[in-house]
Order: sequence, then C-alpha cells, then structure tokens
Amino acid sequence: MYDRKFVVNKSTLQGTVKVSGAKNSVLRLLAASILFDETVELSNYPSSLLDVQIHEDMLRYLGKTVVVDDETVTITQNEKLNTNLEWSERSIRNTLLILGASVAKYGFGRVPLPGGCKLGERKYDIHVNVLESLGAKVYEDGDFLIAESDERLQGADIQLRMRSTGATENAILAGCLSKGRTRIYNPHIRPEIIDLIDFLNKAGADITAYGQERIEINGVDTLSSVRHSVMPDNMEALTWVILGTMTKSEIKIENFPFKDLEVPLIHLRESGVNLYRCGDNAIVAKGECYPIEISTGPYPGINSDMQPLFAAFAAMCKGKSHIIDLRFPGRYAYGEQMKKMNIESSVKGDLFEISGTQRLQGAEVQALDLRAGICLLMLGLVAEGQTTICDSWQIKRGYNNILGKLSSLGANVSEI
Repeated sequence: MYDRKFVVNKSTLQGTVKVSGAKNSVLRLLAASILFDETVELSNYPSSLLDVQIHEDMLRYLGKTVVVDDETVTITQNEKLNTNLEWSERSIRNTLLILGASVAKYGFGRVPLPGGCKLGERKYDIHVNVLESLGAKVYEDGDFLIAESDERLQGADIQLRMRSTGATENAILAGCLSKGRTRIYNPHIRPEIIDLIDFLNKAGADITAYGQERIEINGVDTLSSVRHSVMPDNMEALTWVILGTMTKSEIKIENFPFKDLEVPLIHLRESGVNLYRCGDNAIVAKGECYPIEISTGPYPGINSDMQPLFAAFAAMCKGKSHIIDLRFPGRYAYGEQMKKMNIESSVKGDLFEISGTQRLQGAEVQALDLRAGICLLMLGLVAEGQTTICDSWQIKRGYNNILGKLSSLGANVSEI
C-alpha cells in the first residue's frame, strides 16, 4: 500500500459526484463508540478511507465487533473492552480521543502517542490538561500515553488555552459520562463538533453548545443505541468545486454542505468560480481562476486544511496570490513539490506567495501529507504531460473512493 503511486494526466471532467461522509467527523464518532455498550450504526459512512480502516482495526483490537456494509457500519460489543491499545502499525492522532473515551468509560486507557500528518508543533498537552481537569491521572510510558482514574471522572470547568478541535472533542467525550456538570470555555465550534454533539445527544447525552463561548455537559450514566448519518465532508466538497474550475469543467456535486462553506465560497466566487445551488446539490460551471488573498482562521473561516486547495487554485491564476496560515505557520513544504511542476512560489515568514502560470508541467512529486497530496493531484489534472505522485496513500487517507470518483468524471488517473 505505501509504495503505490498515482499516475495523473491532463483531463476535462464531466458528470455527477456525491460527497462522502466527513473524515474529520467519522473518526470522532468511531472513537465515541467506546462510550457505548449498545449498538452504534453510522450511515453515509466513508468506508474506503485508510484512516477509517485503521480506526476500525483499533476498535476490533479493543474488543468491538465492526461490520461494514457499503456505506453503513454497525459497531457492537459483548463484554467489557480491553483499554490497553498495543498498536505497532501506522497510528493516527485519534488515539488521543480513544484515550479520553476509555478513561471516561472504564477508568483506564493506554494508547500509542498520536500520529497522523506532521504539521509542525502539534503537542498534546492541552488534551492532558482536559483529562486532568476531570480528575484523571495522565502520564507517559515510553511511546504510550496512559490515563487512569480510581473513580468516575468528575465534571469541572475547563478553560482551553486555545481553540483546539481535538481538545474540544476530548472534553466532550470525557465529560458526557462524568459525574455532574462540565463547562468547556473557549471551545472550537465547527461543523464536526456539532455532528459529534448531535450524535451523542441522540444516544441520551445532555450537551448544549452556546456558540463560541462555551459548551455545557450534564453527565449521564450510560448511552443508548443510536443511528446517525455522518455529515458530508466539506473538504471533499471544496475540492470538487476548485477542481471543476481549474479544469474548466461542469460538475454536479450531490450532498453539498453549503452552510459549512459560506466563507470559502465567498472567496472563490469573488475569484472567478461559477457555483450554483440546486437544493442539496451544487453545480460548478466553467469559470476562471483569479488571484486570491486569504488568511486561515477558525470556523467559519478558511481552515488550515483548505489552504493547499487554494494554493492549487492560485497556481492557475494570472498573477500572484498570497496565503497566510495562522494556525500552522510554515505549512508550505508542498511548495517545493509544486516547483517541480513549473510553479513559482516563495515563503516570506508566514506568507506563502504563489505566481500563477499557464505552463504547468507534469513531474514526479511526493505527497507529503493528505492535503498536500490532493493539491498535487489537482495540479496533475491540468498540467501538460504526466504527473506521478509518490506516497499516494496519503490522499487515500482522507478521500473516499477517490480514484473511482475521478474515473467516473472522466479523469485520466490510475494507480501503480
């Protein structure tokens, strides 16, 4: 799997594509299943995502029964879970949420130190502070992180020092089975957080979000069986919008999360994108690529994951574009891979400057992480000549059935 490559050739796209369930939501829902003794059923389930498959295997290791049937997964268990996750294969950052759910449910959790994309300083001390605030003892043991509590976790007021998505999610998971009331101040409220809250509340949790100010949780003893449809992936939806414009194609995008993408779509429409709404579907018509000026920020703004997509868009523009990533300064290493495709760029402090060109050239490039990888794939579909993307597994971590969907739209893409 890890030595495979994508081979990409210039293509014009046409047809209909459906947005799958969101990677950044479903991984949290899978971790939350640890809190349940009862059945959890998820529909609109992105079963081909590599990170999802790793999480399924982790749950099976802990004692869950995980049955996948196309776009639905059913998760059950017959006895108390093993909460010591001995895991030697590729890890994902979601192990921190497995830890929080395990200590909340069983009073103990041991997981590998978090993995996933390497995006500079992504420390986990804020997760430790969350669990310690609720009464857990947290410490490292070699390459593992352990959380334990002799008694049920105790509700508390938690002041997050920064708006961290993962820490907010961990506080929700640990807090919903804690005794008493938990208040999370300075949470990161974004669609995936709301999806997690809706999922847990369907199962009997008592969680209320008060905008960006706080989340209040009244702890419950148990959670009941639940069925839930995973929210559509806003990153995938945005990818199809930008890719349709870059390739001067017309694409119908089903299951489109308009309400989650209001700010990014404003920037894109102002930059030449033609996007029309038809119920829950979007239609991208042949548009143009005009230079962009964006800065990343918390939801509802343009998040850090989106900036490589905007960089691909900028490479097609006539003129210079500028990107500032305030969440992960310096997340521009993929610029060196873009240069191999005849795209000029420079980094000045936290500013990423891209000079657009109409002479993109195919090359052999490397997917340094998930979003950098999809950026290069998008560029390969508009470049002259062939583009070979090494470490293409990075893309399959977060794009459900990406090759199948591209092929159905007429893209000349294959895997070797």
